[in-house]
Amino acid sequence: MPIPGLNLDLQRMPAPLPMWRGEVDVDAWTNAARAVAESGGRLVALWGTDRHDDARGGFAISVAYAVQDGLVWLDLALVSPDVAYPDLTGIFPAAGRMQRAAADLLGIKADGESDARPWFNHGAWPRDYFPLRREADGSERFPERVVEDYPFVRVEGEGVHEIAVGPVHAGIIEPGHFRFSVVGEKVLRLEERLGYTHKGIDQLFTRTPPLAGHKLAGRVSGDSTVAFAWSYCMALESAWSVAIPQRAQWLRALFLERERVANHLGDLGALGNDAAFAFGLAQFSRLKEDWLRLHRTLFGHRYLMDAVTPGGVAVDLATGGDAAILTQCDVIETEVRALKTIYDEHAGLQDRFLTTGRVEPKLAARLGLTGLGGRASAQAFDLRADQPVAPYDRLGVNMATHRGGDVAARVTVRFEELFESLRLIRGIVGALPDGECCALIAPAERGAFGAGWVEGWRGEVFVALELDRAGRIRRCHCHDPSWHNWPVLEHAVIGNIVPDFPLINKSFNLSYSGHDR
Repeated sequence: MPIPGLNLDLQRMPAPLPMWRGEVDVDAWTNAARAVAESGGRLVALWGTDRHDDARGGFAISVAYAVQDGLVWLDLALVSPDVAYPDLTGIFPAAGRMQRAAADLLGIKADGESDARPWFNHGAWPRDYFPLRREADGSERFPERVVEDYPFVRVEGEGVHEIAVGPVHAGIIEPGHFRFSVVGEKVLRLEERLGYTHKGIDQLFTRTPPLAGHKLAGRVSGDSTVAFAWSYCMALESAWSVAIPQRAQWLRALFLERERVANHLGDLGALGNDAAFAFGLAQFSRLKEDWLRLHRTLFGHRYLMDAVTPGGVAVDLATGGDAAILTQCDVIETEVRALKTIYDEHAGLQDRFLTTGRVEPKLAARLGLTGLGGRASAQAFDLRADQPVAPYDRLGVNMATHRGGDVAARVTVRFEELFESLRLIRGIVGALPDGECCALIAPAERGAFGAGWVEGWRGEVFVALELDRAGRIRRCHCHDPSWHNWPVLEHAVIGNIVPDFPLINKSFNLSYSGHDR
């Protein structure tokens, strides 16, 4: 009984992690959400699907929950888009933007939802056009855009004024709009509007062969290419009941941990820079550059793009590569420990970090804060430790957690995770088994479902894959943890001053691209 107190007809999925899938009715949809919340479970993702190509027809709204025993994927069939499904935001607030996205993409809506504003649709397509329905093929063009005024929530009161930031920013970061309501420099409210980089990836998946889908998944968010590609491959291998070679399992973990280290190195430098400590940016940027150059030398790509492939991995660790990795780990650890001491003892940095952008553990749990941001607010969830797949079940991950919930806590978690990843990399290289790197696979079961669930550096990356009876991709939903954490940022900034926003924002470093897909 994966969901305590609820007897559902669930089928175990052939995945390396414990995962179940089942179909529910309206009552069970709501009852399951309550039961998951009451038992300490979490919402992972919510998405919709057009199944008119299936004999049953209609639409479906789907949800994935993290429960104590693993992951549960539930489907609720909707005979038409006019049939609403029960709103989940009262139980899981993070569902709100996911429900709004499903409304924009498919026209299916939650009954009683309090926020029905468009999320992905910025006027790029008419309000009666839905890009994920079967009749839409992506070739439609709408030259006459109708951009409507977005009704931001107004804060009234003496001395209150608004500051609009974005969507176009200085530098090369992706677009997102931030509307601050402030008195003086104190932030009373922040409201975000995202979706500017919506790329139609979900539609593109339906025209992509399943064996090539990992390349598209790996480009959902370029800084998490290993996590997304691994999640997609896990989903496809689950759907087709494919077992990958042992050496490939270990190499995937090696790539994932190196991806984690690269991002933590970059962000620790950027955090120093946002607190006017340019020395930190210079030093961590140098270390990250060295780290990425070894990626290029050993694996052919600085960011490990396309290294993970269905059936295993596309690149092996060449002779002598293990020594280069171990030597680099020693150098990086020595330098980062020295930099950590400087960060910890620098009064100016600590003055900016401590108590800034705090998210209390209780609020973090209520809003579903996940990943490194969640662990810095006492949300002790890490798939590498909670639901370990090979080789993590043999490595034993030490989870980094903190209760402070502020920028300082998120910095501490990054340092601790970086050191732990270096330990894991040494363990992987030292125990890397011999053998093949990739299994030869061919399309197998049709009309199948698969799921992938990987702890990326930012948090849980989830992929739900649905194949039709012809073996094509009917739906591939890629879910970035930023979906959960962007709304929390709005709360983290309240009570802080406007100049602290860049620092708070960087301490989470959420993905625009991964959110917008």
